[in-house]
Amino acid sequence: MPTTRQRFTTIEWRDGAVMMLDQRLLPEEEIYNTYTTVPQIAEAIKAMVIRGAPAIGCAAAFGVALAAQAAATDGPDAVRHAVKDASNTLSKTRPTAVNLMWALERMMTRLEAEMASSNGASGPSIADALLEEAQQIIDEDAEANKAMGRFGAELIPAKATLLTHCNTGALATGGYGTALGVIRASAEQGKAIRVLADETRPWLQGARLTAWELQRDGIDVTVITDSTAGALMRAGQVDAAVVGADRIAANGDVANKIGTYTLAVLCLHHGIPFYVAAPISTVDLSTPSGDEIPIEERPGEEVALVGGLRFVPEGVAVKNMAFDITPAELVTAIVTERGVARPPYDESLALLASAREA
Repeated sequence: MPTTRQRFTTIEWRDGAVMMLDQRLLPEEEIYNTYTTVPQIAEAIKAMVIRGAPAIGCAAAFGVALAAQAAATDGPDAVRHAVKDASNTLSKTRPTAVNLMWALERMMTRLEAEMASSNGASGPSIADALLEEAQQIIDEDAEANKAMGRFGAELIPAKATLLTHCNTGALATGGYGTALGVIRASAEQGKAIRVLADETRPWLQGARLTAWELQRDGIDVTVITDSTAGALMRAGQVDAAVVGADRIAANGDVANKIGTYTLAVLCLHHGIPFYVAAPISTVDLSTPSGDEIPIEERPGEEVALVGGLRFVPEGVAVKNMAFDITPAELVTAIVTERGVARPPYDESLALLASAREA
């Protein structure tokens, strides 16, 4: 029976700095970079050193903690000013992933609580509290992923070929994974799981990262081109699709890596369940529908160049949307750490969100 063997750390605090596994270099090199300033962390997020909505939130939280530590000796007001500046800088890095803003807001809430403390909070004590909060965000995300995996595994047959898109594993989260957490939990329960991993153009997160994680865990994985999924569905070789999310609107519309919408449409046509796995922190009840979710567009060079070689003629325009919106009516179920939401999502998601806050 495959067991989870995650012998790597995506992000951690070490000796007053933030360490990140450079995901751009995987699977060929396992290199950790050290970051000591907020601009460095902001650039790491933008440049895809770290990616995946929950992991981006974790990186932002550590960025705030880093700013607080740097200003600690100058007193509480200096910490507050540094944290606000850091939050403003980090909030502009990846606009679609709601976990980014969720983590920053949580860090600001902890800041204000410490500032208002009757214990006469000092700069160093506030900075230490913010570092503690950032670590809690990571630890809680890992635990949420494991709970999500258990709920999601209940949806998976004893023998199944699962299609997934992009990377939603420990590399994209605080640990274990969202959609890959469901896959891991299913395998750990002894189910006969085979995974088809979309390569996921243009960054190839499926080919480089998902395959790397699953191979380490001993889970059967086959990489396919993004355009192969429909043919395999038609041939009856896909039992379910399990994907992650960068933001889920109140009505259940899902923003995820570009190509997710295409998979959902194909699943509907072929009568295949389409599951989304994401923590409650990814559910944005303040956004009514996917129409209001900002879609990040990234540089065209990411598509035009492959391994440094140009495949698109100079002067030809490239549209590089990082995400798309999958309408709620195409989603069979949304798996969270609080349980499984089903249509109507405006009711089920609100109920799960309120359960978290109770």
